[in-house]
Amino acid sequence: MEKSQYKLCLEVLKRFNRCGLSSDFILIGSWAVVFYEEYFKKKPEFVLRTRDLDFLIDNPGAIKTQVDIPDLLKDLGFVISFSNKGYMSLSHSDLILEFLVPEKGKEIDRPVSLRSLGMNATALRFLSFLSENVIEIKTEDFIVTLPHPVHFTLHKFIVSQRSDRKPDKAIKDREAAIAVFKALMAHGEERSLGETFKKMIPGWQKMVLKGISLSEEPKLAEILKKS
Repeated sequence: MEKSQYKLCLEVLKRFNRCGLSSDFILIGSWAVVFYEEYFKKKPEFVLRTRDLDFLIDNPGAIKTQVDIPDLLKDLGFVISFSNKGYMSLSHSDLILEFLVPEKGKEIDRPVSLRSLGMNATALRFLSFLSENVIEIKTEDFIVTLPHPVHFTLHKFIVSQRSDRKPDKAIKDREAAIAVFKALMAHGEERSLGETFKKMIPGWQKMVLKGISLSEEPKLAEILKKS
């Protein structure tokens, strides 16, 4: 991770915090690992190699703040980009910012409007698992909301198998999952890992175990099963 990337990420988070959006946005994806350092009191052994800065909005309808996100970040050099299906992102040479919402019920193959934010979002499966248990980390003078590391690592093993996942991104997903898994073990949270895994629906459990089997740390599966 380059210093310029980290500095820009902090500035984005600060602006969201000043606008009162920090409690509405959950920072997910590999950038979350950077901020787990405060939770573990030690940085997980993971080399960040991504521009993707992803935010989960668990309940878009509950956002009361009116903020034009593209305008808020325009002076930092972010520009609006659209995919061929109309999904929006904010692109910068160092970061690409996207919003995600949980997909519930039937598959949603279109952007979800975030009218109060001047953006739209992508609906994806499994995201509700991340918002089930969140933590707040104080960084400098603001708060960052993150998925609990236990939920983060199990979710990463699942999404590494998504059919639309490029091979290089799948590898990064598993690397992040392994780094946080090991940090949790060192933090004495083996039991929490096992208990959370056993509460997952059987289909999700199978996906976690398959994700682990594709990694270079297959022994992690035994830890989940015996905990």
